[in-house]
Parts: sequence; C-alpha cells; structure tokens
Amino acid sequence: MALGGGASGGGSRRGRRGRRGPLTEINVTPLVDVMLVLLIIFMISAPLLTVGVPVELPKTEASAVETNNEPLSVSIDQQGAIFIGDSETAFDDLAVRLLTEAGGSDKASERPVFVRADGRAPYQAVARVMARLSASGFTKLNLITDTAPEA
Repeated sequence: MALGGGASGGGSRRGRRGRRGPLTEINVTPLVDVMLVLLIIFMISAPLLTVGVPVELPKTEASAVETNNEPLSVSIDQQGAIFIGDSETAFDDLAVRLLTEAGGSDKASERPVFVRADGRAPYQAVARVMARLSASGFTKLNLITDTAPEA
C-alpha cells in the first residue's frame, strides 16, 4: 500500500507540475493590430473628406491682381543721415519720397517699412524717422536689428 500510495502521490505531484495557473497578462497584439488598421483607414480617407465641390471656374480676360508688398527700406547711418534704398534724402522729404515709392497714400498702410539704423546713430534721429513714418500713414514699421552672439 505504501508503495501504491507513494506512486499515486508521485503521480499527483506530476499532475500539479504539468498544470499551469490562469494567464494574468493581457495580450495586446490584437489591440495593436486593430489600431494600426484604423489608423491606415483614417489616413487614406481623410484627404478624400477635405475635397470640396468640383467647380469649373469661369475664364476672364482680367489679369491676376498683383500686390506689391515688398518692404521699403529706410536706413540711418552713424551721423543720423537718412537713406531710402541707396539714395540719401532729407528729413523733410522723407514722407513724400516714401509715399511716392509706396504708390500713394492709400497704399502706405499696406507696405511694410524696414528701418535699419546704425547702433551708434543718435536715438533722436531714429525716433524722429519712425514718428514721421507713422504720421505719414505707414502702419507696418519694422526696426531691423542684428542677432547678438552667444556670450
């Protein structure tokens, strides 16, 4: 009996070792597969949703509207002399010359003006130029500076 009991006891131990407990980890592979398929479907269908109604536009003889929004450049050198482009101009003629180059007073607010002043130029000269430009109808004034090197 002891022999049979021992044999059956050994067999039951082997049976316990052969069994595994319930799997407690979640298998995420099917979830990843489904998400990748959905991602591909949305990537393919998204451009199709943004297409508008197909319209054939009428043909006209008018040319495209040309906008000349190139910036005007005003420079101030170390002594306070004012330059429009490359030519020197007097402070009193500054507004008239810039309005002429902008295409009139109605276009002055559309054209940006780049003010480039020497770092050693008198602050008063720069402030007067910017005030004159603002009073002349130029609303897009940009003070151009150089980037400082890393210290």
